[in-house]
Amino acid sequence: MTGEGLRERKKRQTRQHISDIATGLFLEHGFVTVTIADIASAADVSVNTVYNYFGSKEDLFLDREDDAVEWLASAVRGRRAGESPVVAVLRALRAEVVAVSPRVGLIDGYERFMRVIEESQALRSRVFDMRRRATDLVADVLTEEATAAGEESALLPALVAGQLGWIQAYVVEHIQRELVAGRTAAEASRSALVVLDEIEGMLSDRLLEYGTRPAAV
Repeated sequence: MTGEGLRERKKRQTRQHISDIATGLFLEHGFVTVTIADIASAADVSVNTVYNYFGSKEDLFLDREDDAVEWLASAVRGRRAGESPVVAVLRALRAEVVAVSPRVGLIDGYERFMRVIEESQALRSRVFDMRRRATDLVADVLTEEATAAGEESALLPALVAGQLGWIQAYVVEHIQRELVAGRTAAEASRSALVVLDEIEGMLSDRLLEYGTRPAAV
């Protein structure tokens, strides 16, 4: 595999620099107040350069959007032999929580990011759309698998995808509430593990077993 070239590395570094500067400004002054021109000036680049890397302020604040949207479907696609989509997602969420991973918001000070989102209708709408897209991706994966297996119902894949989206959203929102309430990331991690156990205990066997990948022969 060819390594990252100088041009690509400089572009990546410039993108990250602009993103870091923008995040700092948003946290200090609020999302609505800060303009693209403010970000360009603070990052010592032109406005056009900012737009070359980011199409909007929402893109700047949510610069890892693609990874966040894809995470749920990736967990489903990568499930183990003998494992169902729901069990795979629960396992993946537990791994992120145990690792005190920023992917699920487990980072001290993350409540500052949440306050910026709460103060902006545009960001709240964007986050809602990200969750919808993530669920749609899972539904597509499950529908393709169901079709390949000869299943005729399109309802079950959509219902299971919706449930998976809810589980992920609930755990992340629980973590956010804990952090806003003054808990540390480590404390929120321990609390989230309890929530995951409670969620799993409430799920039906049919949901827990749906789409189980055949065990390797």
